Amino acid sequence: VEIETDKATVEVSAPIAGRITKVLKKAGDSATVGEVIGYMEEESASAPAGTTQPSNGPTARTQDQAKSPAAAATAGDALDRVMPAARRELAQQGVKPEEVKRTGPGGRMLKEDVSRAASDASTAPVATPAAKVPAKPARKPSVPAKKREPASGRTLSYAEWQQVREAEGDNAPGVPSFKDWLAERDAQATETVAMTPLRRRVAERLVEAQHAAALLTTFNEIDMSGVMALRAEHKDKFQERHGVKLGFMSFFVKATIEALKALPQLNAQIHDQSIVYHNYYDIGIAVSSAKGLLVPILREAERMTFAAIETAIEDFGRRARENKIKLEELEGGTFTISNGGVFGSLLSTPIINPPQSGILGLHAIQDRPVARDGQVVIRPMMYVALSYDHRIVDGREAVTFLRRVKEGIEDPARLLLEI
Repeated sequence: VEIETDKATVEVSAPIAGRITKVLKKAGDSATVGEVIGYMEEESASAPAGTTQPSNGPTARTQDQAKSPAAAATAGDALDRVMPAARRELAQQGVKPEEVKRTGPGGRMLKEDVSRAASDASTAPVATPAAKVPAKPARKPSVPAKKREPASGRTLSYAEWQQVREAEGDNAPGVPSFKDWLAERDAQATETVAMTPLRRRVAERLVEAQHAAALLTTFNEIDMSGVMALRAEHKDKFQERHGVKLGFMSFFVKATIEALKALPQLNAQIHDQSIVYHNYYDIGIAVSSAKGLLVPILREAERMTFAAIETAIEDFGRRARENKIKLEELEGGTFTISNGGVFGSLLSTPIINPPQSGILGLHAIQDRPVARDGQVVIRPMMYVALSYDHRIVDGREAVTFLRRVKEGIEDPARLLLEI
């Protein structure tokens, strides 16, 4: 079963081998920690060979199993200890359970196992010309969309409603009032979807940050020429040696850590009437997922190499899209970096992640005219923004922090020499 919390989606394995006898919480229901969501009946060890447990209803395999008890037992064994995500992948890829090599703990079948088997099958030679490859069914949307135009008819557009009203008069029979027209359009052209726990939690945290902290934002701009030239020179050798692309984020993480060392207020937090300074740097990296924004943590990032940072960020992004970020990877953090530039954002004011005291916002790189040595030249420029809690960080520290980040990116050799 998949349990969606306010931070992540967690796949929970069945505690025993058997069958579900009662479901107390259906898909979409809420449950508190420790609450029972269903009951299972353990598989009897003394059951005769070749028999299967009764089910609550017919399945797609019932007819074939009735013809061959041995095949039924084999199919039942193949589906034993299959994770929910793997079951969906089996149906979508058209792969038989017995064709999948299992790599999960305790012989469990994982989604990755099914994907690997489907990939192998697609590259294997076809045995006979008549063999048919099962068609991959279309993925169903997580939230079914309501029909915009019911079978009984459609709502008049605003222009059509105006024409009818002008032609027949406001009080003519069959001409809806403006209020009725709005209500009818809303009934047919809107849909209501419950907020996910993650989205509710994000909303709560953003409101909390606005009310609990004294937020200010300061800006600067960075000439990306130096780091882009260094990256272009070494990216091929870097990827060949470490198996991951050299991006800009590792440079910003390194520059941020050096700035935090110089300005410890931005790596601190307010607890009651005290300020807690951290002598480690757990940097949160905001990543996008289908369900919302997640901020997994680079633990003790000051100990990580450029390659380790890039590998971890790439892994975070992939697992965020697959809803596989672990809860412990989202806990804590002393500072956050958010890159809105990947979506094309030119400038924004990020909101801090409480109880942290600062967040660095990165933006899109654009060629802009700038003055260098009395000449107007074109440079790849990026705006950066630092939102900070003014209760603990003064403007001088905030401006100095951004200047230290700017110096580290514009002269990346300083990051390697830690100066």
